[in-house]
Parts: sequence; structure tokens; C-alpha cells
Amino acid sequence: MKNIYKILIAFIGVLAVSCNADAVDNRPIVDAVTAPEITAPVTGKEFVLDADHAGDVADKFTWSKAVYSAPVVLKYKLIIDKKGGDFTKAITLETTSNIAEVSVLVKDLNQAAIDLGAATDVVSQFDVKVSSDISGEVPQMSKAITISVTPYSGRVAYDFTDWYLVGAAVEGGWDNNLDTKHQPMYRDGKNADLYKFTGFFKAGNFKLISEKGSWATQLGKAGSDAIEINSNAGEFTIPADGYYTFQFNTKALTYTLVTYNDAAAKTNATVGIIGDSTPKGWDASTPMVNSTFNKHAWSLGVTALNDGGLKFRANDGWDVAWGGDTAFSGGGNGENIPVEKSKYVIYFNDLDGSYLMIPNQG
Repeated sequence: MKNIYKILIAFIGVLAVSCNADAVDNRPIVDAVTAPEITAPVTGKEFVLDADHAGDVADKFTWSKAVYSAPVVLKYKLIIDKKGGDFTKAITLETTSNIAEVSVLVKDLNQAAIDLGAATDVVSQFDVKVSSDISGEVPQMSKAITISVTPYSGRVAYDFTDWYLVGAAVEGGWDNNLDTKHQPMYRDGKNADLYKFTGFFKAGNFKLISEKGSWATQLGKAGSDAIEINSNAGEFTIPADGYYTFQFNTKALTYTLVTYNDAAAKTNATVGIIGDSTPKGWDASTPMVNSTFNKHAWSLGVTALNDGGLKFRANDGWDVAWGGDTAFSGGGNGENIPVEKSKYVIYFNDLDGSYLMIPNQG
């Protein structure tokens, strides 16, 4: 009986393999017939990209439809590579399904050019092609058109959270509006979980928000030395007007709030930024705005900076100056602060030399 079962199972297995082979043999074979070709824009088109129009359409790219030996659903990819490249490291601008056109945004063309090694504010040439395939198989590729692109500085990588003081004890009060002045915390240049601010507080309560104009994420008091981060965090209390040092750690969820003696602190008439990344280079300072709430707090609205470095200095002289060796935030030494080209909002504290430079503004 066991032998009969074995023979029957073997027979069924052979039959199944035979049926599958027949099904494969009988499947229609689709061949590539005619590759798509880009019809617009024409080769030689020049693109001078503008950061103020990043969300606009740079151009609509159109192409003739690819032809295959049977009706199929096609996937198109519009790809770009540096002029003369072999397209093995090409960047995909857009993809479509069966549609032979796509609009490419200024910001996407700009970033692709930069990712392919183009210098900003300088014209570079690129080859553009369109490919077609059927679920990744039977690929066809168009001839290349060559375009010229002058990119602007792209977005600087900035993977940090900024926390702003809000409440009766701090500048700006409880109004979290985008246009209201709020003091940010200064993030440690070497430890992105650690934040500190030394400055003036009024008697009253406060908490923090991570996005101006929104109460969605708050940081507040959760215990005697603990913080919480949620949509309804508790409040910190300042017992009397004066200067305090407030510090917290978003990983350890701890904080300290202690009085600060500002009696020996010097009051500066002016503070400005200076350096080869700044609008006036090393020849002159770009002045910052002094807070009317806190005489040691300074800020500068949206400011275009170039690749290079900068320092902060007081009273247009070099006898009192501050620097740092970490981008975006830090302080405490005389190094040139490294700067990558972008538009920044800048904050500075002349009590301890802390700075915060938030890129990708405007």
C-alpha cells in the first residue's frame, strides 16, 4: 500500500511540473520595439534656478511613448546625470505610469544638480534621459538631451530640535505666534540632548515649545528635577525677577534651574558677526539686535551667509570676541565658527558666549 501511495505522489508531482512548464511556454512574450524620446525641453535649455521660487515648476518634460509588441502598463523614469556620465549613478527626477510627461519642480532639479556635484551659483551641464520598463523588465532608454543648470545653495542638513521659552516669566509671554519674539535655548555643540540658557526671567511660570505657532509639542516640569515632553507639559516657576541658569537634558529627562549672579557681567553697547561667511567679510561687523527684555541677549533676523567662518565681537573691536568650533550651536572658545552657505536666523548670549544659528530660513 505504501508503494502505491509513493507512485501516486510521484505521478502528481510530474504532472504539476509539466503543467507549470506548459503555462510558462504559452505566456505571451513582450518585446521592446521603440524607445521613448524626450520632445521637450530641447537640448541646450538653460535653467538659472532661484531659491525664492523653489516650489515653482522649472519645466514640463515630455516624451514620445515607448512602443512594445503588446499592450502593457509602462513605468517611465526621468533621470539626470552629469554631462558625459554613464547613468550608473543617475538621479531620478520623477516617475510616472503610462503618462509621457512630468513637471519638475525648481527645488528638485536644484537638489539633483547639487547631489551630482554641481557648484552653486555656477553653470553646469547635465544629461537627461527617460527610461521605460514593464515591472522592472524589458527596459528601454532614450537618447540624452543636454541642459545647463545654475543651482542655488540647497538646504543645509539640520537634524536638530530647537526649544523656545514661552510664558509669563520670559520674553514674548504666552503668545506662541510666529511673529512674536521668543528666546531659544542654546543647544550644546557636542551633545544634542543638552540645552542651556542663562539670562533674565521675571517672576512667573514658563514652559517650552519646539515649533513657534504650535502647542503640539511642549517641554515642561514633571517633578522636582524631571521634565516631560508632550502636548500638555507642566510649568516651571520663577520665584522672583532676576538672572537664572536653566538647563535640561531631553534624553535623561532631567533639569536644573539655579540663580545666576550677573553683578560682574559687562554690558556691551553692540554685538555683531564678522568673518568671511558674513555680508561684510572680515572688514566690518554686521550688527545684531539687542533684546529690550534681556540686555545680554542678541539676535539677527534672516541673514544670508556664505561658506566659511565667523565670530561674534563686541563694540566693533577685538578686545571682546567669541567663537566656537561646532556648526549651528556651541560657544566658549575663540575658534572660527564653521558655516555652510544658507540663510540663517542667529541668536547670541554675551554672558557665556552661547550661540545658535538656525539654517534654511527665508
